[in-house]
Amino acid sequence: MDAARFARATTGILDAVGKVIDGKPDAVRSALVAFLAEGHLLIEDVPGVGKTMLARALAAAVDATVRRIQFTPDLLPGDVTGVSVFNPVDREFEFKPGAIFAHIVIADEINRSSPKTQSALLEAMEEGQVTVDGRTHMLPEPFLVVATQNPLEMEGTYALPEAQRDRFMMRISMGYPDARSEALMLRQRDTVNPLEELDPVVTSAVVTGLIAHARAVHVSPAIEDYAVALAQATRTHPDVRLGASPRATLQLVRAAKVWAALDGRAFVIPDDIAALLIPVFAHRLIPTRAAIGSRGRGAADTVPAILERIAGSVRVPLAARP
Repeated sequence: MDAARFARATTGILDAVGKVIDGKPDAVRSALVAFLAEGHLLIEDVPGVGKTMLARALAAAVDATVRRIQFTPDLLPGDVTGVSVFNPVDREFEFKPGAIFAHIVIADEINRSSPKTQSALLEAMEEGQVTVDGRTHMLPEPFLVVATQNPLEMEGTYALPEAQRDRFMMRISMGYPDARSEALMLRQRDTVNPLEELDPVVTSAVVTGLIAHARAVHVSPAIEDYAVALAQATRTHPDVRLGASPRATLQLVRAAKVWAALDGRAFVIPDDIAALLIPVFAHRLIPTRAAIGSRGRGAADTVPAILERIAGSVRVPLAARP
C-alpha cells in the first residue's frame, strides 16, 4: 500500500466516524491510531458522553466481525473467552468460542465486572489468543479491544488491575461536547440514528494493509533513545511510585508511527512522541500519595502534570529523517 492509498482509506474512516461523533476529532483520531498500531483503546469518562458510540462507530466503519460484551458483576470469564462443552454424541469436549472471537471487541463498562472476569482479557490482548482447558485458540487478525469505563467515583465500579491497564495502548477521555455540537446533535438525532446510516468504508484486508504501511514508518535511533529516556524518567521521578513499563515504550513508538503516517510522513519526529505521551503513559503511572496530597488533586490530574514536567526535562533530539 502506498501513501496515497493509505491517506484515502484513513481519511474515509475518520470522516465516517466523525459523522457519528460530533466535535471530537482528537478522540476519533486516537481510536484509529490504536487500531492501526495493533494496540487496544480504553475510553474513560462519565456516562452519556459517547464512549460506546465511538467504539460502535469505529466498528461500523470497518467491514469486519464485531462483538459487544456488556460487562456486569455477574459476567463470567467463560462468557468472554469461551468454554468446553461435552458432546454426548462424539463423547468428547468441544470448544464453544466466547464473545472475544471477533476483529473488534467492544468491552462496554469494563470496570463494572469483577477483577477475575477482567483478567480473562489479558492473554487475548497481549498474545492474540485464548487458552481454555490447556488448548490454545487463535483470535482473528486484526484484533482490537475498545473498552469503556466510568470513573472510579461512580457507584458499582472496580479498579482495573495494573496488568490490565498496561495492556491498553492508550487511554482517552471524550469530555462534554461544545454547545454547537450538542445543539447539532439534538437536531440531527431526533429521528435518525447516525449509526444505522454508517456503511463500512474499508474491509479487514485493507486494514491489514494500513497496519503494514504504518509499521514500515522509519524511526531513527535518536527518536528511539528519546522514547526510552522519557520512560526511564517516569521510573526515577520522585513523584511516581510505578513508572512506565517497557511495553509502554514499545507501544509509544508504535503509536507514533501511525501518527506520523496519518500526517503523511514516512518517519517519526519528536512532536509525534510528545503528542502521544499522555494518552500512552498516563494510565500506567501511579503517583505517590505525597504527590497527590501535596497538590490537592486526584491521580487523574496529578499524572499529566508530572508527565509534562518530565517531557520538559528530557532533551529533544533533532535527527528524525532516514
